[in-house]
Amino acid sequence: MTSQITSKWSCDVCTYDNYQSSLKCVMCRTSKRQSSQAQDIYSLRDELPVEPQPKLIEASGEIDNCDKIIDNNLFGELNEQFNNDLKINDRSNSPENEEASSSLEAHALTKWTCMACTYQNWPKSSKCIMCGTRGSRKMSPSPDHSTSEPPTVVIKHVKSPEKELAATINTDSNICTLKRSSSRRRLDDINSNYDRAWLAACVGVVQGDWSPIAAYLQAGGDPTRSLTPTEVALLNRPSAFDTGHTLVHLAVRFHREEILANVLNQINATSSSTTVKRVPSHIAHQLADEIGKHFLSTIRVRKSLMPCPFVTEFATFSLPYEIEELPRPVQRQLLDELLDRNVQHELEIEEVPPVVNWSPEVCDGLCSRLYALWNRSAGDCLLDSLMQSTWGIFDKDNILRKALADCLHESHMVFYPRWKEYEAWQAKKLEFCLDEYQWAEDWAALVSQAERPGSSLAQLHVFALAHVMRRPIIVYAVKYVKNFRGDRLGYTNFEGVYLPLLWEPSFCIKSPITLAYTRGHFSSLVPVEPLPRGKSTTYLPLVDHDHKLLPIHFVTKSEMGHEEDILKLWLDVCLTDNGMLLARQRLHKRPLLVAQMLEEWLNYYRKQAQMTITPFSSRPISIQDFSSEGESEQE
Repeated sequence: MTSQITSKWSCDVCTYDNYQSSLKCVMCRTSKRQSSQAQDIYSLRDELPVEPQPKLIEASGEIDNCDKIIDNNLFGELNEQFNNDLKINDRSNSPENEEASSSLEAHALTKWTCMACTYQNWPKSSKCIMCGTRGSRKMSPSPDHSTSEPPTVVIKHVKSPEKELAATINTDSNICTLKRSSSRRRLDDINSNYDRAWLAACVGVVQGDWSPIAAYLQAGGDPTRSLTPTEVALLNRPSAFDTGHTLVHLAVRFHREEILANVLNQINATSSSTTVKRVPSHIAHQLADEIGKHFLSTIRVRKSLMPCPFVTEFATFSLPYEIEELPRPVQRQLLDELLDRNVQHELEIEEVPPVVNWSPEVCDGLCSRLYALWNRSAGDCLLDSLMQSTWGIFDKDNILRKALADCLHESHMVFYPRWKEYEAWQAKKLEFCLDEYQWAEDWAALVSQAERPGSSLAQLHVFALAHVMRRPIIVYAVKYVKNFRGDRLGYTNFEGVYLPLLWEPSFCIKSPITLAYTRGHFSSLVPVEPLPRGKSTTYLPLVDHDHKLLPIHFVTKSEMGHEEDILKLWLDVCLTDNGMLLARQRLHKRPLLVAQMLEEWLNYYRKQAQMTITPFSSRPISIQDFSSEGESEQE
């Protein structure tokens, strides 16, 4: 037995003893060869710096290697930092170890400077978490190393839609500039979601400590929040944490009855003040899945100079007129569960001047009122709101996101020049400019955002989605971004009209899609379906409350000054008696699957009405009409 134990090899990453026949560590999956050559991450000894050799790095090859090094060590270094922070916090909270804790914190603050990018790393980090370079952990670089280190020239060829961009950048040794910047953006994305209070609360459930959980809940944390794969990797305890676990899951798994009771009480207190949302796609989820599959089958790619995906079938969602036939209490319940009252209140009343439904001539005279549908609060709110405005479902399968990513990736040679010209004009108004390398980097970031599910989207993505949907998109938005106190932080810049200017006008339809934007969140704006014999047209103002024309995004310099003519070309416009410019939104015939979904959704509320209304009277059922004693002899 002793010979078998001594014959095992110890993993330098997680210190687990593996058998010699194992090529990888069974706990952390680190290869045996890599583990034998890796540095002990728990030692604080200095290692000798590697003498660099002067060479010319070709960006196409070395940058890929650098990216692999950064990706392999990114989660390890972040997890190592998080574990160190937890150890320091635990020791500092212990009353008998105050002196040891203070000395440990002082030593932990003595970081070592990376010789390549000058980033301050923790003492236990064997590599720089920014660039992945192994370097000396001394506070200052040695004189010999700084003087004898020759510069390396990195030639980066960036593919631009207009021409091949060449940028020659002088950096220190072993720096892959472009890939390090992209990895730094990925690191910033991870750090932005790195909620220490939330992770500490999860650890507190496992350890049976209520104090970090109470601190998280008192700070306004969501008691129903679940762990993401990134957070599970940071916690680095597969036996305790798994993706999708909430505080309730952890409390049940580790038999923390008191913590479970407190968390459930917090959830009940939070949910009691909110209304449960029941949108049509939730009631008829099977039909919603069929609608998503049908929408996917309508996407095509045009074989031309602009290989942009586009839809071949159009739909415009509207609230069914049968809602008016329901009793008032059931009708009020339906609207509370379908609409977003907070968004509606902010657009109509809270925002000064109001954004939607501000014109009595349009709302009352033309019977054109818009209602904000409830939307998920995930990062896909723009795509979900577009699908709600057309097909009445959410983009839960990322069908529209994939089409958006393919549009920007395959048709970049068409979108990039127009985007660059429009953004350069916006930057000139703010008195700053960018070089070619910065333009290419910003464009790559926008394309990357379109590909990642859950990531927030920008104005360019709305412009590209107008081409995918082959129809204009009108966004009614608040003008300012505000904090929770109501203070103005800046302009939103989302309000306006997004036209498919890169298609031919004859290839698109003139009936627009309407969206709302409030406080970083998109919502769908839909009208109520008219009566069967009524006019199937909704009138949308193309001016704001001050009768200023809504801006048209991504127009070129030659098109500026002709905004009204452009709107008349791409939209079916008309004028009111007071001279207000309006756009007609045609309500298409509802597709069969959408009609079936709405019918099943309405049947749910019709059953609710039957439980409160007698069959042949509109009189509500009274409790004293019935007796538990049964019928009398006279009856």
